[in-house]
Amino acid sequence: MEDFINLITDVWNRGFFGIDLGSIISSLIVILFALLFRGFIISVVLNALEKVASRTKSTIDDEILNVLKKPLGLIPITIALYICTLILPLTGLIDEIATNVVKTFVIFTIFSALANSIQPIFAALSAKDWLTPAIQMWLQRASKFIVWVIGVAIILDIFGIQIGPLVAGLGLFSVAVALGAQDFFKNLISGILIIGEKRFQPGDRIKAGSIHGIVETIGFRSTVVRNFDSSPMLIPNKDLSDVYVTNYGEMQYRRIDWKINLIYSTTVEQLESIRNQIKDYVIKNDSFLFDGEFEPVIRVVQLGDSSIDLLVVVYAPKMGFAAFNELKETLIFKIMHIVKENGSEFAYPSTSLYVESMPQD
Repeated sequence: MEDFINLITDVWNRGFFGIDLGSIISSLIVILFALLFRGFIISVVLNALEKVASRTKSTIDDEILNVLKKPLGLIPITIALYICTLILPLTGLIDEIATNVVKTFVIFTIFSALANSIQPIFAALSAKDWLTPAIQMWLQRASKFIVWVIGVAIILDIFGIQIGPLVAGLGLFSVAVALGAQDFFKNLISGILIIGEKRFQPGDRIKAGSIHGIVETIGFRSTVVRNFDSSPMLIPNKDLSDVYVTNYGEMQYRRIDWKINLIYSTTVEQLESIRNQIKDYVIKNDSFLFDGEFEPVIRVVQLGDSSIDLLVVVYAPKMGFAAFNELKETLIFKIMHIVKENGSEFAYPSTSLYVESMPQD
């Protein structure tokens, strides 16, 4: 019996790779408690904080708590790993590696929290109209990239990897890559110019050559424009910087500019009546603008080849494409009624041939 007890004691002390089973079991218990405490933080503490944050008018605190769930959940795990390094009798290289792993978890937790906090911070800045959506997206991506680059550099330094030679090597490599990636940098610079000059923003309707649609995103390399048949079109940024772009999203008002062609048999009295009735209709209709610089212009302006031309220039508030076409349709119907009521007609291109004489036979 004594030999059996000695055997158990020997196995207990030898353990696994020279680590006694007591230390191993204690470490597993610590990790188990850390996992349970992590669940308690996420399900109880953070949920309670979310309820408190939901009572405030601002949504920033809700977003920050949401993005910090995962980083905060890493804190108990990091603490448990540190306690395990104290419990386990580690020596030499293994002890150094274990310590570095704990440091890596600390750095990863900190920089993960920083990177996840960038999105709600920029959302708060954009809510105050300090940043446009496109600039916000670019700065947000660039900030996350910089944060993670610094975090990875610190982790590499913890494991004794020199950053200087690595950066120098990457510099030489980047020169070679740049020679074969000129289009990428052209698109990148063009994207920066598009955003810096505020040519258009996500949500704007633009027209550039044969491209006509709604801007969805402005990326580092390309811009996504959603066509009106709902299909997305990916356009390199350099192609949008070298062409004329009409941005309907920046339109301040809508303008109608028509020439109404009336037949030559229309009398002066009929023309005056048609002109006055159209102008009265526009001024009395709340759908049109008629003050100051938006005063409607409705005048007989030209004696054409086959018609008397009546110019109609009126302005309407900024509105959607469908609403604007409905307004134009209503105005067309009203003009048709006015012309008909005044006994005139619309002219169409025609040629009159006058014969002065005919052959006798």
